[in-house]
Amino acid sequence: MRLLALALATLIALIQYPLWLGKGSWLRVWEVDRQIRAQREINQKLQARNAALDAEVNDLKQGFEAIEERARSELGMVKQDEIFFQILDPTVDASAPKATAQR
Repeated sequence: MRLLALALATLIALIQYPLWLGKGSWLRVWEVDRQIRAQREINQKLQARNAALDAEVNDLKQGFEAIEERARSELGMVKQDEIFFQILDPTVDASAPKATAQR
């Protein structure tokens, strides 16, 4: 009787091995589930970024105000018949060489 119980316990252990440690085991399922949750978080951040970019593209396509704002802020452009005044800070030495960022 003991031999039969030992044989059955061994068979149960052999059957359980693939469930816990095999190729499609619970450990692997938990790991893949963790990876899926991490990827979903990344996807949500990317979707928010894409929505912001889409809104910016639509704004640039529909109105001249956004284009004008970009031209003024990024390119330093002024309108025709506009006067541009540049006020220099007297505490800054204009003759000193500026540090340039190198790539």
